[in-house]
Amino acid sequence: MQGAKRPEEEPNLEPVEINAGQWYLRGLRADGRIDDRPALVDLGINDPDHVAQSNAQWSSDTRYSWAVCEVTTGELLAEVTLDPATGEIATRARSGHSGAASAAAESVRRFATIVVAPEHIRDNTMSRRR
Repeated sequence: MQGAKRPEEEPNLEPVEINAGQWYLRGLRADGRIDDRPALVDLGINDPDHVAQSNAQWSSDTRYSWAVCEVTTGELLAEVTLDPATGEIATRARSGHSGAASAAAESVRRFATIVVAPEHIRDNTMSRRR
């Protein structure tokens, strides 16, 4: 019996939900239940197609992005992104929510170390510690 395939053997990841303790990370949404676009405007993202582009980037394994949400309301407080090719993690937060963005970045870093780009994340983490 063959074991599970490693992520690099399985392109086209679906958005992965991550529990970051006080925060909840999920894929960006613009549907009948949740519309992140108004909160994204607060982050300086005025492109109405940003959510669709984010989903396309997940599918093409070129960039992963998460809405960093308040657990009880689901309100988007920040966005964190991961470039799977380089391991680079970036954040942007609504006013007053930089702590949520920082905590989310650490959770994404742990996710990436294990699942997505371990060699890039380890190299980037080691260079920051020096």
